Amino acid sequence: MSTGVIHDIGYRRYEGARLGRRHAFTALVVHSLRGAFGLGRTARSKIVPFLLVIVMLLPAVVAIAVMALAQQRSIGYSNYVTLMQPVVMIFLAAQSPYLVAPDLRFRVLPLYLSRPVTVPDYVGAKVVAMIAAVLLLIATPITVTFVGELLVNMPGPPRTGEYLGALATSVIYAVLLAALSLAIASFTPRRGLGVASVIAFYLLASGVSTVLAGVFASLTDRATAGWMLLINPFFLVDAVQVWLFGSEPAAPFPYPGGAGGPVALLGVLGWVALGLLALAARYRKAASA
Repeated sequence: MSTGVIHDIGYRRYEGARLGRRHAFTALVVHSLRGAFGLGRTARSKIVPFLLVIVMLLPAVVAIAVMALAQQRSIGYSNYVTLMQPVVMIFLAAQSPYLVAPDLRFRVLPLYLSRPVTVPDYVGAKVVAMIAAVLLLIATPITVTFVGELLVNMPGPPRTGEYLGALATSVIYAVLLAALSLAIASFTPRRGLGVASVIAFYLLASGVSTVLAGVFASLTDRATAGWMLLINPFFLVDAVQVWLFGSEPAAPFPYPGGAGGPVALLGVLGWVALGLLALAARYRKAASA
């Protein structure tokens, strides 16, 4: 008759410090931000984000070369993001699903929410990480261009005011685009569908905005054409920038005057609130499933 054996598997109780919700939130932000650029992932995961970063920096390098060789400014700080919006769209479509889809697909969200992380903590960490990633993508080339202008020592005073306005607007871009992209990507646990959904949203918004603005402009109704431009999230933020900082509009038609600036700002706030509410509702549903 066999006898029982007790095996020592080396289990030990955790007796260290319990760092709490704040540390868990910070760790999730850092982990998500690193993952957005492929850090800590496979080499293949780093190709797309770093390639897009390089493409975003190319106009800045060209602008510095033109300033150094011809003593001319070739690109403005205020219209840099709208000029490079296809690159930003691809980054949003490629990286937003990574931040939200895997946890939904593999149903590990209850592990995060066991304690001490809550649904608002989880959603907030993902949003903060995506905002930081987008801000790094769009603010870095603007800053590189400004530093290059200072080093080249162009004639006349540096465009410090325009640079600071563009930097503040970059924060608005990052908040709006991160909230929208994460909300869209969170409604499917499949990364491929998330990528398609995010890029389709921005392409559709850009296409509808351009077509409607062109139609009304051809009918000599440029006021309505300016309103149609605000369908595009990039032009929506640019309209806020024009209103707040008096920069040159990047759109092919002028934005609405008068109440156009405040309405554009309200539109940005409305889209951000809608995106955050959609994210919170999606994750509450996922957590209770």
